Amino acid sequence: MPFSLRFWLVALVLLIVPVPALAQIAPSAAEIAAYRGLHAAAAKGDTGEIEKLVKAGAPLEARDGHQRTPLHVAAHLKRNEAAVLLMKLGADANALDAQKYDIVTIAAVADDVPMLKIALAGGCKASNVTSPWDGTALIAAAHLGHDEVVRVLISSKAPLDHVNTLHWTALIESIVLGNGGKRHTASLEALVKAGANLTLADREGNTPLKLARGRGYTDMVAILEKAGAR
Repeated sequence: MPFSLRFWLVALVLLIVPVPALAQIAPSAAEIAAYRGLHAAAAKGDTGEIEKLVKAGAPLEARDGHQRTPLHVAAHLKRNEAAVLLMKLGADANALDAQKYDIVTIAAVADDVPMLKIALAGGCKASNVTSPWDGTALIAAAHLGHDEVVRVLISSKAPLDHVNTLHWTALIESIVLGNGGKRHTASLEALVKAGANLTLADREGNTPLKLARGRGYTDMVAILEKAGAR
């Protein structure tokens, strides 16, 4: 299949189905019921059992069928104390699952600010390249309009201008995969204030300002024009 056709097919799917539905897979009820050992303890948030199992030699980096570690499971299921303990005991905070998600990106997609802060404090890097589209947690958060997550990631030195395989930055995704509403606009504004590059264009040469104008997102247009976008 020619690259241009493949690109547009992927882009069309992305516009119809959100990225989390395509790629980020939380443990199902059946998987949780089948978990044993550290995966089961993480799913329950049982810190006492986690400590007991690790002291007995249970592998912190054990993987389930989707290559999730116990730490991934804790992040998905919002088991904050379990996540803190697993990292304290030596779990790899930057481990990637089968779809290349780390715990920062899991928290970003879930709009889970408490888990996001735990993940960052535990050593998971805001700069990690994640997802099947070689993006970042910041791109995912901007796409979804998770504006507080965007602000936390910016303060943690997430790369503002990373370009994913669709040739989109966080700024561009806040426009083309957003709805022009309050939270997407707030995400765009945070990126602009932080110094995101206003000239980086998509594969067709469309700048953020042109994209926002084309969609009629007047609040975004005003923010971009005030910042000197062309």
